[in-house]
Amino acid sequence: MNQIAGSIVHVSFEEHKDALLWNAVQLSSAQRRYLPIKRLLDIVLSLVALVVLSPIFPLIAILIKIDSPGPVLFKQERAGKDGIPFTIYKFRSMCFDAERKLLQMDAYKMHSVVDIKQRLKNDPRITRVGRFLRKTTIDELPQFINVLCGHMSLVGPRPLAMREHEAMNWYQQLRISVKPGLTCFWQVGGRSNLDEKKRVELDLRYIRELGLFTDFYLLLKTVPVLLSRNGAM
Repeated sequence: MNQIAGSIVHVSFEEHKDALLWNAVQLSSAQRRYLPIKRLLDIVLSLVALVVLSPIFPLIAILIKIDSPGPVLFKQERAGKDGIPFTIYKFRSMCFDAERKLLQMDAYKMHSVVDIKQRLKNDPRITRVGRFLRKTTIDELPQFINVLCGHMSLVGPRPLAMREHEAMNWYQQLRISVKPGLTCFWQVGGRSNLDEKKRVELDLRYIRELGLFTDFYLLLKTVPVLLSRNGAM
C-alpha cells in the first residue's frame, strides 16, 4: 500500500512539477517592477567597472602567460536563468587541461559532482599565479562582461557548470529562476566554507528578498569580504 502511495505522489509531482516550481519562486509585483531598474544598474556599474579595471587587465594577462601555457581567459558553459546555457569568462587560474585532469582525479571519482568543490580545496591543477588570482578574486573580473551582455547580474546566485546544475534536484534548481550574479548571500556569508545545502538556502533567500535594498546591501558587504579573502579558494 505504501509503495502504491509513494508512486502516486511521485507521479503527481512529475505531472505538476512546473507549477510547483513556479509557485515556490514566484516574484511579487514589486520585485517584477524592480527588474528593469536592476538591469539598468547592471549596465551602468559593469561599464564603470570595466573602464576602471581595464588598465590592469593586460598586466594580469602577461602574468598568466608567463606562469603557464594556455589561453588567458577560461571559458565554460554555465546554467543561466531558466537553465539556459551561456559562456562565462574568467581569468585562467588552472593548467590549460584542467577539465581533462579533473575526470582522472580520485576525488572526482569518489564524490558526486555536487560536492566535488568541497573536496578540492587544495586543487593541484591551480597555477601559482592562479592561486593569487583566486585568493583576491581577480579571476572573476572578466564576468563584468557577462553582466554587461545580460547573461548575469551584479547580484544573484552564482552560476553553476552545466553538469553541476543537471546533477541538482528540483529544489536546488530553483536558484535558476533569476539571473545568476557575481555576488550573493553566500559569497558574503562564508563563501567556499559553506556546504551545498546552506548555499542553496541562501540563494533561495535572495530570490525571496530580491529588491534594490537587498542588492545594494550585498554589493556593499562584498567589498570587505573580498579584502579579507575569507573563504576564498
